[in-house]
Amino acid sequence: MHPVTANQTPQPRPADSASTADLVSQAAAQISTLVRDELTLAKLELTEKGKRAGVGGGLFGGAAVLGLYGLGLLLALAVVLLNLAWPLWLALLVVMVVVFAAAGVAALLGKKKLAAATPPVPSDAIAGVEADVQTIKTAAQRGRHV
Repeated sequence: MHPVTANQTPQPRPADSASTADLVSQAAAQISTLVRDELTLAKLELTEKGKRAGVGGGLFGGAAVLGLYGLGLLLALAVVLLNLAWPLWLALLVVMVVVFAAAGVAALLGKKKLAAATPPVPSDAIAGVEADVQTIKTAAQRGRHV
């Protein structure tokens, strides 16, 4: 501390000689403010990205609908072209069988992929948490026996 004489008033401490408690308090306040600001920034960023994703998803859905209409027209064209050589009923039957065969193959492949994805449990994350818990238990046991 600075000595105080009879003529002088007590001088405040310089900023570089703040007590440890003051420094810890300031650091905690600054960290708290920093975390709040980072969370606000993250929220704003996610909101903006969510809006973009919504617009992109809508456009992608519209493209899928138009693609389905195009597929329908392509199938109609196939029927018309086959109708030039075969009777209409045979042309429709052939196109229908091809479409149902393609649908069956897609269904089987989708079923296989879904079976590989189940159960929907984050096994890697669970394994990581279990490893962390085991590490903490081991460290706690070592701390007790030291």
